[in-house]
Amino acid sequence: MGISNALHPSVGRQYGTYRFGLLGWLTAFAVGIALQMHQPELFAAWVYIFLTVVAGGVLAIVQVLVHRCLPQARSVFWPQRNFAIQAMAPWLMVALLGFGWAGMRAAWFAQSALPAALYGADVSVRGVVAGLPRVQDGVVRFRFDAETIGQEGDAHHQKLPQLIEVAWYAPSSTPFASKAMAEPHQDHVQFHVWPGQTLKVGDRWILTLRLRQPRGVRNPGMFDYEKWLWQEGVQASAVVRDPPNNTAPLWLGDSGGYRLDRMRQWVRDHLLAPRAQTNPSALSERSAGVLAALVTGDQRSIDQEDWEVFRITGVAHLMAISGVHITMFAWVAMAIVGGLWRHSRRCMAWQPAPTAALWGGLALAAAYALFSGWQVPAQRTVLMLGIWAVIRTAGLRWPWHATLALAACIVLLVQPWALQQAGFWLSFVAVGVLLVLAQRTQDAAKGSLSSHEHEKETPNFAPPNAAFATLLRGWRKLVRQGHQFWQLQWRLTFLLVPLTVSLFGQISWSGLLANLIAIPVVTFVVTPLGMLGIVLEPALWCATWCMEQLLAILHWIAQWPFAAVFWPAVPWYWAAVGLLGALWMVGPWPWWLKTQGAVLFVLMLTWRPAPVAEGEFAILAFDVGQGAAILVQTRHHSLLFDAGPSYRGGGDAGQRIVLPALQRWGVALDKLVLSHSDSDHTGGAFALMQAFPNMEVVAPFAQAPWAQSSLVRPDHQMARADRPISPCHSGVAWEWDGVEFAFLYPSHAQLQHWFSPAENGTKPPSNATSCVLKIRTRQSVRALLTGDIGRLQELELRMADAAALKADWLQIPHHGSSSSSSAGWIEAVSPRFAIAQAGFGNRFGHPHADVVQRYEDMGSIVVDSPHCGASRWQSMHPHAVVCDRLAQRRYWQRTED
Repeated sequence: MGISNALHPSVGRQYGTYRFGLLGWLTAFAVGIALQMHQPELFAAWVYIFLTVVAGGVLAIVQVLVHRCLPQARSVFWPQRNFAIQAMAPWLMVALLGFGWAGMRAAWFAQSALPAALYGADVSVRGVVAGLPRVQDGVVRFRFDAETIGQEGDAHHQKLPQLIEVAWYAPSSTPFASKAMAEPHQDHVQFHVWPGQTLKVGDRWILTLRLRQPRGVRNPGMFDYEKWLWQEGVQASAVVRDPPNNTAPLWLGDSGGYRLDRMRQWVRDHLLAPRAQTNPSALSERSAGVLAALVTGDQRSIDQEDWEVFRITGVAHLMAISGVHITMFAWVAMAIVGGLWRHSRRCMAWQPAPTAALWGGLALAAAYALFSGWQVPAQRTVLMLGIWAVIRTAGLRWPWHATLALAACIVLLVQPWALQQAGFWLSFVAVGVLLVLAQRTQDAAKGSLSSHEHEKETPNFAPPNAAFATLLRGWRKLVRQGHQFWQLQWRLTFLLVPLTVSLFGQISWSGLLANLIAIPVVTFVVTPLGMLGIVLEPALWCATWCMEQLLAILHWIAQWPFAAVFWPAVPWYWAAVGLLGALWMVGPWPWWLKTQGAVLFVLMLTWRPAPVAEGEFAILAFDVGQGAAILVQTRHHSLLFDAGPSYRGGGDAGQRIVLPALQRWGVALDKLVLSHSDSDHTGGAFALMQAFPNMEVVAPFAQAPWAQSSLVRPDHQMARADRPISPCHSGVAWEWDGVEFAFLYPSHAQLQHWFSPAENGTKPPSNATSCVLKIRTRQSVRALLTGDIGRLQELELRMADAAALKADWLQIPHHGSSSSSSAGWIEAVSPRFAIAQAGFGNRFGHPHADVVQRYEDMGSIVVDSPHCGASRWQSMHPHAVVCDRLAQRRYWQRTED
């Protein structure tokens, strides 16, 4: 029942033209869920149950008793003069219902969290490998379905979360490519070497795990790892502890479960076989990974370079088995099933072709989603399409927006946390476009049928022979389907622009062309041949060859100028304005409404974040784990001090964190300062140099051969080029927008001494070569960035000019190591805020407790990234630091140290 039907009859007559119906219910329900997801802490479970029961009871009374059983009571419950109460009360109850329902689900799930007594504990856990293992750079990651922990009577014998995210690192003495070695141990197998590729889904193991609650880095507007694990049902992470200090991992054999995933793993390994060849081509290796992702849903098989190409060309949804991909697959499957169904008289006599196409396409899409991993976006999209199919089959003449609203409501009932997933909104728009296009196609089909009847009555229509008539009908059908595909694709591409700008900070201008090529090839050729290639080797060869050609085309398109542009990510309300404008532009509306839609769309694209004031600067210390990366912005310029670490499991902070953040915020770097050559400061530099080719690079190893720097890794071939680098040394200074920048350390003489060929062998440890940068406004608000200098370098700086060290904001030297931050240094700098960038639970103990105590004794406020996340500070407001982890506190975040 629509909301308008719940109002007084006079209200219904007065406002009858504004019937929001299910769309109003969806909006209110979604608002309630969104409010609950913004809670920093959960209420007790009984509070949510109470709210849900109250809201549901009030709605039931209003809908059933008042409006059906007791019409005479309307004047009592809904006096005509209180229209505001009449209009808002049902929506408020629906919003309260959404709040209570989401909170009840969250409170129930939180009860299975990792017990605090097990944080950091090494315990023996028996369980089953529950997800496809991923092997990369000497670490295998997988989901572990925990069954028991410890032994009966053991101090650690407690209930564990059902799913644990496990990382099993290869020992340094074990070659990454070696196979696992095992020896008999009674009826089982005891492993003494890292299993690597031999780990199979469905196997039961006894592992010694070091448990911890999931913890990820926190940066404003970026990927929330902790939220993602919460949505995936994972509430603990762990690292496998190996001998000799722990019991060797014990394999107990096949558990008999996870049969479908076990089959998926076999198929994935079969499709990835080209990678194991002696001399596979780079294109062959990459195409095998993409093919494995398309067939089995394991996107981790795709090379990072290819992901970048897919993102630029706007076809990433095809490779990620996203809601958009499932929707496109269902649309194509429906067309194929409907076409085949019409060729059978027996089938047509049993069920009409539209119904068979609807359910057949849905069944094929569900089967594909199931085999590709049955991931949350795929589940959500299949559910939405299923609801649409039920409504169509039942003959309900609902408008497309009511159908979509009902589907979204049911999805949010099943998965309330989907509201904060980008895939939910992308799927929502994609299914909506499909519904509109399906309605138009149905209307067009009726029109074409009338036209065909007219043609048959026209005497001039006389094809020369039956073969030509069949060919002509086939050609017309092909043109009509191509036109439908074009209509779907350009509308979908245009409508997704506001969402992609808001969610990803990007507009892919090449996306329409790339999708017109990629969707038919992937859907009609590569994916079917890849599935057939499981049993027929020639089909696999054909699929691989087609994928290679498609990759070559996409790589070519991605190299076009302006193939994709990075746009400042707009707030959600501006995205809503842009989406409304896009709907008006592509819909069957009058020209004046299309014009207004274009104005709204352009207004969204013109939004920009507020710039830094003239003569001021802002600092953002990224949360990159055990490393450093600090962004400094003036009104028209940006500098990055250090580029974050490289990670043992693959990738680096530049690629994963810093560059996506800069692109999302619309920031272009003018200067990159690498304080010294350690990998926890330079690991992400290469990705940044690729993204900003005109950026100036400054480093203390500028006079050393670039290829000999520890910055260069084997996979970074471009870094071996002679990249111009400016040296950082005292005396180098410049001014941006009224803000002064000056290097205080090292001196020019020290650089010459360290890197002179005649002084070979006298170079100090890399930490001692760190650049020290001072930033100062004309109002003498100052910041000091220090790299990894030690006490000796601190003493040199104090002796050179202690007064120049005064600062309001200080990067604590060497992440807060006990080898730095002497009492004399702290007294000379006297910072109001001291920032320590370090990894959570790092093995070095940074920041050291004694160092923190020294700063606090001097009156400084110590802010560390493990507890703060990314921190923001502005010279305009020097008395405040904003911590992203605290400012955006959510109940799924880790609370214990």
